[in-house]
Amino acid sequence: MSSIKVYVPTDTTSVSLGADKVAAAIKQQAENNKVAVDIVRTSTRGMFWLEPLIEVETREGRIGYGPVEPHNVDALFTAGFLEGGDHPLRVGKVDDIPWLAEQQRRMFRRLGATRPTSLDDYHETGGLKGLEKAIHMVPQAIVDEIKTSGLRGRGGAGFPTGIKWQTVLDCSGSEKYIVCNADEGDSGTFADRLVMECDPYSLIEGMIIAGLAVGAEQGYIYLRCEYPRAHKILNQAIETAYAEKILGDSVLGKGKRFDLEVRLAAGAYVCGEETSLLESLEGKRGLVRAKPPLPAIEGLFGKPTIVNNVLSLTAVSDILATSGGEYQALGVGRSTGTMQFQLAGNIKRGGLVEVPFGISLEELLYDYGGGSASGRPIRAVQVGGPLGSYLTEAEFDTPMTYEEFTEIGAVLGHGGIVVFDDTVDMAQQARFAMEFCAAESCGKCTPCRIGSTRGVEVIDRIINNEDREQNIELLHDLCDTMDAASLCALGGMTSLPVRSAIQYFHIDFEKEPEVNP
Repeated sequence: MSSIKVYVPTDTTSVSLGADKVAAAIKQQAENNKVAVDIVRTSTRGMFWLEPLIEVETREGRIGYGPVEPHNVDALFTAGFLEGGDHPLRVGKVDDIPWLAEQQRRMFRRLGATRPTSLDDYHETGGLKGLEKAIHMVPQAIVDEIKTSGLRGRGGAGFPTGIKWQTVLDCSGSEKYIVCNADEGDSGTFADRLVMECDPYSLIEGMIIAGLAVGAEQGYIYLRCEYPRAHKILNQAIETAYAEKILGDSVLGKGKRFDLEVRLAAGAYVCGEETSLLESLEGKRGLVRAKPPLPAIEGLFGKPTIVNNVLSLTAVSDILATSGGEYQALGVGRSTGTMQFQLAGNIKRGGLVEVPFGISLEELLYDYGGGSASGRPIRAVQVGGPLGSYLTEAEFDTPMTYEEFTEIGAVLGHGGIVVFDDTVDMAQQARFAMEFCAAESCGKCTPCRIGSTRGVEVIDRIINNEDREQNIELLHDLCDTMDAASLCALGGMTSLPVRSAIQYFHIDFEKEPEVNP
């Protein structure tokens, strides 16, 4: 009698919600019932409101149950869940769940379907096709394919990836580097972590292709130090890639070299800025560099360097496996391909949504997110991390594209969406933005270092009703200075959440201060 496959996720979110304990409970109950069960530790589907989501292989396909807690396991066995039996936690065939079925997952198509460090699973689901194609192409042809795709950086600015690669390719010299910015630090973001914990080979493949495109033989993954599970999985995958001749002195046996290693980040938000990252990678304090020169010309150790984030590099393997034209056909205008939106905060159905650019914020919040978790009206949404603008219901119909968000004074950033209901105090949120900048500033430039500290003080005076009109005017002047004179986006974009909070939620700045009894 063959064993029944039961799939239990092993990512950070699922484990934090009890996935390991659930797996142990299923194993124990199966032994008690003398049933042959093969527990497969796979990746999450990204439907976090259902985690731990347990899937059972049946004749109908994978049937899901979730969210499962250890104390539910006895009842699941009694209900015959190993045969897809009925139970209040049964969600049916997982692939048919509308939340999942209505997405267009390309980069995240393996989520929940494969074992993270299994190279066989990766290959069986189309992995390495892009690399196998790229290894036979001349560098310029690879770069041209990325240009055709219209792929833009997924880390914040949305700079065209192909232009950055072309700059590095055109630089003379044989010593060049590929650096992956995996220091994911924006509030409400977890897409990078899901790639590294659930589909690490897609990132490795993308970095090798980037190396082939520009003539670089060394790559580094600069990994957020708070991601120990991703660190372990990446190192396991890299070790396997070396053993299977995917990395090393002859990639796929074709005589082209590419080496890759993981370096842990310094634990500072500012090191997500590419030049500060490079300083840290060189073993120095993470201070922002003045530009020019651009990292593409003088980057790591003064050599031409591609710095892309995880999502950008993961898209590369998909683009090469198909075509730049196919990727470019998705999305809207110059916002091509798919985007990985992450729903977090006060949201009923939080998780990872991959769809083409152009979907509205309202669709994400309600069709996918299901509204607020509290059941109260959604009052504010911050898109793009702690430096993103706060948006109101009036902006919810805005298409999620770089261009449309620029027109309303907002940013898409890394695609993180944090939701607040009508109990939020937006004056306190504005204060948090300044406080965050003060805490995370590298200290190199005065507008950021001092301006953010003074900003907290000014907002405190506004909240305490001390010369409110004059202090609000002073706050706007301070934001102008930080915008114009800061070296990097940390100081330069802190004004976005502050100004939007004042503009859209001015009533919160006009309340009478609380009096302690």
